[in-house]
Amino acid sequence: MPLVEVSGVTKVYRLGDIDVNALAGVSLVIEHGEFIAIMGPSGSGKSTFMNMLGCLDRPTSGSYLLDGVDVGRLSRDELAEIRNRKTGFVFQGFNLLPRTSALENVELPMVYAGAPTAERRGRAIGALRKVGLEGRENHHPNQLSGGQQQRVAVARAIVNEAPVIFADEPTGNLDTKTSAEIMELFARLNRESGITVILVTHEPDIAAYADRVIRFRDGVIASDERRERVS
Repeated sequence: MPLVEVSGVTKVYRLGDIDVNALAGVSLVIEHGEFIAIMGPSGSGKSTFMNMLGCLDRPTSGSYLLDGVDVGRLSRDELAEIRNRKTGFVFQGFNLLPRTSALENVELPMVYAGAPTAERRGRAIGALRKVGLEGRENHHPNQLSGGQQQRVAVARAIVNEAPVIFADEPTGNLDTKTSAEIMELFARLNRESGITVILVTHEPDIAAYADRVIRFRDGVIASDERRERVS
């Protein structure tokens, strides 16, 4: 079973008296274990598509199956549950709680899932080790570099062992060297743990880490290219 099956998806936003077609009939299949970069100019539909894949929004028409589940038929509570179990998110701005330690930030998805304290602690420590932050568990975000904060965000995304990470411009606030380190981390998690990585980027050198690059234009897929990746 594919991880993602999108068929004839549209998304229409109403702005006053005008309908804006953000997605205009998108069909796509993504298999488990792929590493995908989504690219396109502003207004092309790529961010709308990413929000839909991450169960943050629903399609206006068409169908979207995530790991066999028809997302369009879920209630709001069911959407929240599938986000917690099936997806992890990494954002450009890190989105860490500033007065909370790295360990506690990573524990958050398990708090929402109702996991026991001892289990949360053990799994969060393990996730931080996977991203190279052993010994930084009790540091707060303001005690960490930008790259370290993004590593905390990656640990939070993988701690529930979700099959897919959605990353929205994950290197946008990082310098070139740190960006490469974060992308190498994504590549390692994809390669060694089989986690599917789907990221939005404007940068060709970031997209080069993916083995499939999908370009959007005017709400449709303009190209879908498989390639050799850099790492």
